[in-house]
Amino acid sequence: MARATKGSLTVAVAICARVRGGAALSPTSLSSCRNLHSSGRKDDSRRQEYSTGAAAAVEVEGGIPGGLRRLPGHQGWDLAGAIEYLEYRRSLYGEITHKALLVDAVGTLVAPSQPMAQIYRQIGEKYGVKYSENEILNRYRWAYEQPWGRSRLRYVDDGRPFWQHIVSSSTGCSNLEYFEELYKYYTTEKAWHICDPDAGNAFRALRKAGVKTAIVSNFDTRLRPLLQALKCDHWFDAVAVSAEVAAEKPNPTIFLKACELLGVKPEEAVHVGDDRRNDIWGARDAGCDAWLWGSDVHSFNEVAQRIGIQV
Repeated sequence: MARATKGSLTVAVAICARVRGGAALSPTSLSSCRNLHSSGRKDDSRRQEYSTGAAAAVEVEGGIPGGLRRLPGHQGWDLAGAIEYLEYRRSLYGEITHKALLVDAVGTLVAPSQPMAQIYRQIGEKYGVKYSENEILNRYRWAYEQPWGRSRLRYVDDGRPFWQHIVSSSTGCSNLEYFEELYKYYTTEKAWHICDPDAGNAFRALRKAGVKTAIVSNFDTRLRPLLQALKCDHWFDAVAVSAEVAAEKPNPTIFLKACELLGVKPEEAVHVGDDRRNDIWGARDAGCDAWLWGSDVHSFNEVAQRIGIQV
């Protein structure tokens, strides 16, 4: 393994120094170490171990989150795995560890601005919807979790048949005017907001450094106009949306399509998303690296810095 430069080990060394000095690891620092260890040392002989759903098993080892071992007689953590993974990535790709960043949409890049049940009820009142917000939320969850028998995919083209089923199941109202008003509302900037207010700076820095970016989302064809409405479509070189790709996460096909659109190999990309099954396991099954939003990383500035880019 090639020797890493001083800059390549900045994060790990800084954390190690704090531990040796008797300082407790913060949740963010521990999360960073945990991900570096559990994302895997992806040499060819061990790729399968880390690229399948079974990779989740390494997250708890001996009762310690992340598989990081407590050192006998010490307060700190064994950082060998974290440092080795940093060295490995940078020995292959240099200071910038990934050529591409794949990003989940809902829950990572964007989030609803108001609770779903609140909007369903507010818009539905003039159409005779009587259910409370709690009733709507419970019925929505039940309907969304049921098998969708109309097609292999939930989101086909504009997703209207699926969403009509969800809306009527959630509210007891099958009025088409109500559905259309609700459906169109969720295509506007009023309905959504960017999760990280500093995301724009991070994406500009990533693209300036030559890192390609793509959205990978289980969504219908409203995603593209929504990104335009939120004025963030120019942050991305490509969009892989399930309604167009005909595959939904965690199916690795959608991740492979995103890599194809960007012109990179899966092992050169890292995917960031908030769902362990769909985003982390799915991306690893495709051969990509993967970080869990809200656990491994908490902002797009942090994502950029972990890739090796200062914002």
